[in-house]
Amino acid sequence: MSLPLLILGGPTASGKSALAHQIAERYGGGVVSADAMTVYRGLEVGTAKPTLEARARVPHWGIDLRDLHEGFTVADFEAEVDAAIASHRPVIVAGGTPFYLAALVRPLARMPEADPALRAELEALEAPHARLLALDPATAARLHPNDRVRIIRAIEVCLLSGEPMSALHAREAGRPARAHGLCWLDRPDLAERIAQRLAEMLEGDYLGELQRALDQGADPDCKPLRSFSYVHLVAHLKGELDLDEALRRTQRDTWRLARKQRTWARSMGWSPAAPEDAWALAAALWGPPP
Repeated sequence: MSLPLLILGGPTASGKSALAHQIAERYGGGVVSADAMTVYRGLEVGTAKPTLEARARVPHWGIDLRDLHEGFTVADFEAEVDAAIASHRPVIVAGGTPFYLAALVRPLARMPEADPALRAELEALEAPHARLLALDPATAARLHPNDRVRIIRAIEVCLLSGEPMSALHAREAGRPARAHGLCWLDRPDLAERIAQRLAEMLEGDYLGELQRALDQGADPDCKPLRSFSYVHLVAHLKGELDLDEALRRTQRDTWRLARKQRTWARSMGWSPAAPEDAWALAAALWGPPP
């Protein structure tokens, strides 16, 4: 039987990863990154990955799994969690990507991956809501007729899977959650921590790693380089922004992300916690540290 799973969620720069490493090292456990960007190879500083030294001391999952042009889904993340659980050690999931955390506490239906050719056909539909109404009336009823992105995705899911999206959701609704303990870390000085982390990243190899990725042929429009961590610095390296403005926008968007993460946590009914709460939860799940 697998050990209970501990989740440390929280907004960016709240200290989740460092605390997860400390707890894992104390308990002889491992860490799964619940961050949508750490899966990409070659981006170390801007994704705030744990150092190679830290990874040598504590096993990590969810890191360096994809090249920059490759996709990574919620199902892929869940597979990483399963691999960590199979190690039969205490496992801490640490990160703030809502879809990943929700998949553990409120399991999501497994959806087929996007099909670019089919998506292009559906984008050309003049009345996608009417098409969805014929295929999946339940999903059409809950989506606004102007919500074109979600409507097209629902049609795509239906055509690729052979089942309405509503049926997939209904079948998965009874799947048990895998989270046994959850602690949502937060700090009143988060804005200052974001600014400090950005300064430390700049002193590191932040711009250098991005320039190398571009020099090696990375598409500036690929998903990781369009993230808040890199998009404005890409513009700087292309000569479209000066460095101060690129950093200002990066800090601004990082703070916006943190605020969205907080709002999402409140929608889940989670209250802010402190590091000592995480240690107490670990002890409740696994007993006192060895």
